[in-house]
Amino acid sequence: MKAYERREFLRTCGQVIAGGTILTLFELSLRKAMAKGATYFWQIDPTKCTFCGRCETDCVLPMSAVKAVHSVKICGFCDLCGGYYRPNVKELNTAAENLMCPTGAISRRFVEEPYFEYSIDEDLCNGCGKCAKGCNSFGNGALYLQIKQNLCKNCNECEIAKVCPADAIRRVPIAKAYNLKL
Repeated sequence: MKAYERREFLRTCGQVIAGGTILTLFELSLRKAMAKGATYFWQIDPTKCTFCGRCETDCVLPMSAVKAVHSVKICGFCDLCGGYYRPNVKELNTAAENLMCPTGAISRRFVEEPYFEYSIDEDLCNGCGKCAKGCNSFGNGALYLQIKQNLCKNCNECEIAKVCPADAIRRVPIAKAYNLKL
């Protein structure tokens, strides 16, 4: 049996916990939707999304049902995160002027030198996509936007989908309700 280094062990534990959390939330969303009789959901295709900002402004809800998602399997721990820090910051500290997220929805927790774990507070996330855009421009795309089914009103015609310049939002069968990059 292979001996694990501490960093590898922590990364594996983080991935298992994050994956389990995502699957649990997904399962709860599906059960809630099935109880309502829904057979289709709105979903964002992360490969088409251009991070235009319309998910934040065009949702019928006061706080958009679109939230940033962090795929820990793609990028679990690092020091410099393109979705956390603005480009060309002078100092790597958590001062507001250095951070990408305008609402402070992304937090980082020290793991071990030089690694940090990043997490998203969905209650603070407004779906603006600035973190996902930064991650895709300066990172590996581990941060992306997705419609959270437990928040979505599942409108017959999604207002965001109507204005999406990339045609990244589609209505899909409930069995394919999340297009997660793992």
